Amino acid sequence: MSAIQFRAAEGRGAGWAEAAKSCADALLPVPEGASLGFLYVTDALAGDLGSTLTFLRERTRIPHWVGAIGLGVCGRREHFETPAVSALVANFPEGAFRVFAPVGRGAIGEGERAWIASAHPGVAVVHGDPRDAGIVAAVSSLSAEGGLYLVGGLSAAMSAPPRLVADRVVEGGLSGVLLGPEIAVATGLTQGCSPIGPVRRVSEARENIVMAIDERPALEVFKEDIGELLARDLRQVGGRIFAGIPVRGSDTGDYLVRNLMALDVERQWLAIAEKVAPGDPILFCRRDPASALADLKRMLGGLQRRLAAPPKAGLYFSCVARGPNLFAGESEEVDAIRAALGDFPLAGFFGNGEIAHDRLYGYTGVLALFL
Repeated sequence: MSAIQFRAAEGRGAGWAEAAKSCADALLPVPEGASLGFLYVTDALAGDLGSTLTFLRERTRIPHWVGAIGLGVCGRREHFETPAVSALVANFPEGAFRVFAPVGRGAIGEGERAWIASAHPGVAVVHGDPRDAGIVAAVSSLSAEGGLYLVGGLSAAMSAPPRLVADRVVEGGLSGVLLGPEIAVATGLTQGCSPIGPVRRVSEARENIVMAIDERPALEVFKEDIGELLARDLRQVGGRIFAGIPVRGSDTGDYLVRNLMALDVERQWLAIAEKVAPGDPILFCRRDPASALADLKRMLGGLQRRLAAPPKAGLYFSCVARGPNLFAGESEEVDAIRAALGDFPLAGFFGNGEIAHDRLYGYTGVLALFL
């Protein structure tokens, strides 16, 4: 098999036509035999996703596309609050990948099931609809049923439905592309928060209400971990302090970040955006730019040590709460990626949740590198 080649580009403009043309002009000439494209557009172009897809397909002659809408997109730079298009294309062999339409809870098509059985893919790049109540189950079941490591994110749009691309514009469920073993991928995940206390144990809970931690009132433990300054005025914790749910079996201290929904001062209870049960581990974490940037650099350093050669291309899936909503500098995340790993074709988007392996995360960045 000849070496796989990649090309990435981004385009901005007053509307979809100008942004798409700018992106297409920069993509051309595409690699000979280009067969698959990853397409991301900003929320400003949400209503024109179909037109953008058709234009790029006709200009590049690339038959297969997957992608999503994001509140921002990235490539060489990060683009927010403007009509922008980001794309990565590759000349994968036709038998080395399979695009699949939206699937729900544990329901992949017979064609995909047969392809998985014959091709033995290890990785899937996926995009999800955040309105689908079964999306968490879909992520878990697709990973388990296919034996797949998933990377991707949930679409995000404010002005139109958060549609997806899977060879056409689609809605609902989880869709994307299965990648055969001949397409080598390395992945990394970076948290947007840092722990501020030890891992503790839920001792009393009902649904998403945490009543007791380590056999003590939950709010009492919470105030102890966040420190005296914040504990004096709990109105300050919103957007700063979160609950962390450690991932069982993780040897890297990985955890899922979940919002605090309510604090019951009278009963000393906490409500978090995750169902918990007695015996579950829990920790509290703080969101701030310095710790998020430090963890991003930690993740990139780990990838750098694992790579035998510079990456050929990459996809980056970040949270809408990151980017300019967290970092002071413009394009700070993609700048950090290039500073650590070099200049390579890159595309991605800022969405409503990030997917790594078999879980849906929040406040994180997920990087997939093609080797």
